[in-house]
Amino acid sequence: MCLAIPAQVIELKDDGLATVDILGVTRDISLDLAPQAGVGDFVLVHAGFAIEVVDPEYAQETIDLVKQFPELVADEIPLGDEASR
Repeated sequence: MCLAIPAQVIELKDDGLATVDILGVTRDISLDLAPQAGVGDFVLVHAGFAIEVVDPEYAQETIDLVKQFPELVADEIPLGDEASR
């Protein structure tokens, strides 16, 4: 199964790279497939690549769905209230 996760771009870097926030965890990804993405945009991330810029409402809906299935989320990613503990 392929799964693309919404992430918010928090920093643009050289060579088409960006740092994104995925459920509170930061990762560096490639913007080669979505070069129009800018800081503050939400992108769908799959296999280290932003594959599409999406609107914030869609991103939040998807994040909410992912949080309902914790087996899809790695242990190090906080799922809400646990993040503040």
